[in-house]
Amino acid sequence: MDLNRKKPNPQNQVHPDIEEKVIRIATYEPAWKQQRVSNEFKRPGILISPGGVRSVWLRHDLVTFKKRLTALEAKVAQEGCILTEAQLQVLEKAKVEKKSGMRLKPSIPVILAVRILSMLVI
Repeated sequence: MDLNRKKPNPQNQVHPDIEEKVIRIATYEPAWKQQRVSNEFKRPGILISPGGVRSVWLRHDLVTFKKRLTALEAKVAQEGCILTEAQLQVLEKAKVEKKSGMRLKPSIPVILAVRILSMLVI
């Protein structure tokens, strides 16, 4: 009896062009989560679910934020790209978190202010 799961059906996988774009976004914007990436693709009319984004990330070992940051750092080291301001901020934040040994969390007043503002916008 084979205890492995069924073999993947290639017909259910994301088109290779879209998969390449998902990988490019994962390394270009490592802080974005699955839902944000999915929403960014909806703007030009490309439909991919957050689960589809996750499956692409799983196949390319980019599931966690740390792994996407590592991929960005490797790309910069290999190609010598110039980082955007957002990428620099994400890398600096990750360095601070790594140095302190814990994850930085916003203070309670900041969280409450964000919630209040989001209620006013809706």
